[in-house]
Amino acid sequence: MDWDKLRIFHAVADAGSLTHAGDVLQLSQSAVSRQVRALEEMLGTTLFHRHARGLILTEQGELLFDATSAMSRKLEGASARIRDSEENVMGELKVTTTVGFGSLWLAPRLVKLYEKFPDLKIDLMLEERVLDLPMREADVAIRMKEPSQSDLIRRRLLNIRMRLYATQAYLDKAGIPSSMDDLSRHRLVCQKADQPQVAAGARLIQEIMAQNICSTLTVNNYFGVLQGVLANVGIGVLPDYLIVDHQGLVRVLPEIESGEVPVFLAYPEELRQTRRVAAFRDFVLEEIQSYRRQKIDALAP
Repeated sequence: MDWDKLRIFHAVADAGSLTHAGDVLQLSQSAVSRQVRALEEMLGTTLFHRHARGLILTEQGELLFDATSAMSRKLEGASARIRDSEENVMGELKVTTTVGFGSLWLAPRLVKLYEKFPDLKIDLMLEERVLDLPMREADVAIRMKEPSQSDLIRRRLLNIRMRLYATQAYLDKAGIPSSMDDLSRHRLVCQKADQPQVAAGARLIQEIMAQNICSTLTVNNYFGVLQGVLANVGIGVLPDYLIVDHQGLVRVLPEIESGEVPVFLAYPEELRQTRRVAAFRDFVLEEIQSYRRQKIDALAP
């Protein structure tokens, strides 16, 4: 089968338009159309339904697009491994994690990775949606639950809990709660229980909200919650990994916390030998070890 025709077919199917595919391939619309027609004649089938708004794959076209997508992912993986040299780590690495962990823990530490590998290009995608690693929506993920896909390499990094924190300035002004009932007299800074977040955190928020909290500030991510707490707005529900970098936070009501939340690093099996992935994995593991040591020091009397 003609590889060039398959490449053009894949671009058209991905773009849903001959014109857009031509722009990507730097070919004229007529040249793209000729190659698609030639492929259809070669296969003896129609690959696209054509209409005024664009192109829609036929059932046969869907089958072929699945095959070319798999080929594309394999070629990308092979290309990445070829580009990686014994001495250098370079090129783009797509990393996905949650907004909170990515902005509050990972991003501030990346300078150390760039110091070792200055030619690395990291595309850091922060969102609560779980991106599909086998489909190469991202190369590496750090997630607050164990990935379910069987064809992923995964490693448990640590366990975290959501706890209550405030600044000393806020507590000096508003008083220190001694029981769950006392929280009704304080302002709570947190995410809404129905917003995308780990289930353990949502349950803790529901439990606290049951105390008839009169005043709240709700933010849709932990970065915003932290900023509210640091600004002395109230008592915040925050992940405990913050205590290393924000040692001015004071834990409130130590008996109140969420269940354990596991944090996993995961990447596709086919990227196991890619030096960019290996460099990022080793960097994260080193930082986790350093974080554990700092956490012990921070909690020491």
